[in-house]
Amino acid sequence: MGRIALVTGGTRGIGAQISRALQAQGRTVVAGYAGNHEAAEAFQADTGIRTWNFDVGHFDACQEATAAIAAEVGPIEILVNNAGITRDGTLARMTREMWDAVIDTNLGSCFNMCKLTFPGMRERKFGRIVNVGSINGQAGQYGQVNYAAAKSGIHGFTKALAQEGARFGVTVNAIAPGYVDTDMVRAVPGEVLQKIVARIPVGRLGRAEDIARGVAFLTADEADFITGSTLSINGGQHMY
Repeated sequence: MGRIALVTGGTRGIGAQISRALQAQGRTVVAGYAGNHEAAEAFQADTGIRTWNFDVGHFDACQEATAAIAAEVGPIEILVNNAGITRDGTLARMTREMWDAVIDTNLGSCFNMCKLTFPGMRERKFGRIVNVGSINGQAGQYGQVNYAAAKSGIHGFTKALAQEGARFGVTVNAIAPGYVDTDMVRAVPGEVLQKIVARIPVGRLGRAEDIARGVAFLTADEADFITGSTLSINGGQHMY
């Protein structure tokens, strides 16, 4: 059995491709998901990857899930914090509920999951953590103060935790995807989407596979000299 990898939000979109890529590397993958049972069942049937239903935004739920995974599958050695939601709106229209939902799910989940798995990785002297940020956490985006704040927080969280794990063989990195051809992006009005693509130097939206390849690279056993980094995969849309 290969190293055990947990991918949150791992049954659809970018997360599904990450799960598949890690499975192709020989990892034993568990794909977490929040609420779409039908999609999770279809994904498990198609891939043979075990799925696990829990809310990454609630610490107690994460604690219960990680303990059960450790008992039934084995210790989590690779963690990909991919789960995320949007609740868009200008600050004038944004409610505290919209703010809290995005911060808790997108950023709070990184604390929850790392808090519960990082100590074991340190003890075993091996761990790979990849946190999925966003181009909008780097450059900002109109109508997304909650999402941009959460994703920007992920980038800082990554750099800080990387310093704690480095001498224990635990690497912590982030990936900042640009606009990727997922259900969420396809829901954008066509004329707006055309303007987005026009700002991407390579001339297309990203593919979920583009992001998955980056995660597979950063979680490889041989990637032990890469930590505290943010890998931007955005077709050149934002460079810094």
